[in-house]
Amino acid sequence: MRKVNVHSLKNSAGMSLIGLIFMLAILGVLAILAAKITPTAIEYFSVKKAIQAAKAAGTSVKDIQVAFDKQADVGYIDSVKGRDLIIEKSETGFEVGFYYTKTIPLVGPASLLLEYQGTTAKSGGVHKKQE
Repeated sequence: MRKVNVHSLKNSAGMSLIGLIFMLAILGVLAILAAKITPTAIEYFSVKKAIQAAKAAGTSVKDIQVAFDKQADVGYIDSVKGRDLIIEKSETGFEVGFYYTKTIPLVGPASLLLEYQGTTAKSGGVHKKQE
C-alpha cells in the first residue's frame, strides 16, 4: 500500500486574511490617488492640444490668447487662461508655452502638488512666467 502525503495547513501557500486586508488597503489608497490625479492629467493634455490650435490660429499675441480662451471654454480648461500663456517670438513665428501647478488635498494637512508645463517649441523648454 502506498502512503498518501497530506499537506497540513502550516505547509500550504497563500495569503492570510490579514495580508489580504493589507493588500486591499494599499490598492484602495492607490485607486483614490488615481481618481484624484486623472482629471488633472486629462486637463493637461487638453491644454497641450489647445496651445497647438491657438498657435495655428493666431498671428499676434492677442490673437493667440483669444484663440486659446475659446479652446479653453470648449475644452473645460480652468487652470490656464490666455493671459497666463508664455508667448515668445521665434524665427518661425510664435512659440506658445504654459506652466501651472495643481494642489490636490489628500488627508488633513497633507496634499499633493503637481507641476504641469508644456510648449509648442521643438526644444521643449518652458520658462516660468514672472509674476
